[in-house]
Amino acid sequence: MASRRLLVDIHTHVYLPRYASILRSRDSAPRISTGKSGEERLLILDNEPSGGRPVGPQYWDREEKLQFMSKHSIDISVVSSANPWLDFLPPRDASILAQNLNEDLEAYCSTSPTVAGCALRQLYGFGLLPLVPGVTTTDLLKAVEQVSKLPHLKGIIMGTRGIGRGLDDDALEPVWAAIEQSGLVAFLHPHYGVGTEQWGEKPNGHVLPLSLGFPFETTIATTRLILSGTFDRYPALRLLLAHSGGALPQLSSRLASCIDHDPVVALRLKHDARHYLGKLYFDAVAYGPEELGFVSDVIARAAKYTGLSERDRSFGSKRIMFGTDHPFFPPLTTTDKWQSVVENLDAIADVRGWSDEAKAGVRGGNALELFGLLQTV
Repeated sequence: MASRRLLVDIHTHVYLPRYASILRSRDSAPRISTGKSGEERLLILDNEPSGGRPVGPQYWDREEKLQFMSKHSIDISVVSSANPWLDFLPPRDASILAQNLNEDLEAYCSTSPTVAGCALRQLYGFGLLPLVPGVTTTDLLKAVEQVSKLPHLKGIIMGTRGIGRGLDDDALEPVWAAIEQSGLVAFLHPHYGVGTEQWGEKPNGHVLPLSLGFPFETTIATTRLILSGTFDRYPALRLLLAHSGGALPQLSSRLASCIDHDPVVALRLKHDARHYLGKLYFDAVAYGPEELGFVSDVIARAAKYTGLSERDRSFGSKRIMFGTDHPFFPPLTTTDKWQSVVENLDAIADVRGWSDEAKAGVRGGNALELFGLLQTV
């Protein structure tokens, strides 16, 4: 199929101009500040290394996104706002801003390209919910409905804090029900990382928070959803995990054993914990073929617990999709291609046991099917 040859990036971010302007207006984190050299820096947390990350047009300029796609032969990008999202705002302000940003993202995705060579590039997006403490269920459900009606928005990006008590909060039950019913994909993305007390005092930049803190945050949030029975109550819910699911694939059998031996939760779930991994989707932002192969094997093994008989690596690969994490991790030196993109594509190409068809699926075909784009390309 021609669609199998398309390259689809499902993990790529934008700080929309309206949002960036709000961050520039703030005096405390999260904010965008301007240094003495005139360079803007994004500070998500107080006391971040190097005073935050340098930011520029690639964070909010649509033409920059299209040029990046063209340079790396990416045909379709499913774009999402990045953390810190909206949880620093009062509930009403967050609800209004979420509505406006969703409309902005629809416009961002639907406007015809003007960059030379980008006429065939397509953009879709993950919308936002006003997930802040004190927000009303009505406002959350209105946001789900809004996103479901915007033609270029195919899902919702969600941080792990929910409305302050995590994603297993009972108050979010109507939201999960609405997301499932709408058919939107929920993209679970880490928010601030886990606690920093273990990082020590050595000047290690952002390495420990990004390489360990973010994936552990995703691991904990997804495990809490499993333990809460969310996937039993909403079996058709489609949840996509950032950074290949963090440490959850590695720890899934240990999780299952701990559940079986704990009187508090042993009888709570309808299935073995590994059943739920076979229901999840994972991006391929893992940077190595061994890591991707392992995640694929864990998903394939989950077939044993989901009633399926197919247990090869190709089955596991069908729930994994290419991503770049653009505009984060730019090259530190001048280069034609971004190392993060090249490494993730090389990792897909080098996974042992994946057929050519399976690799084409991870590069694009799986995303086309998940987001219902097969009829639009």
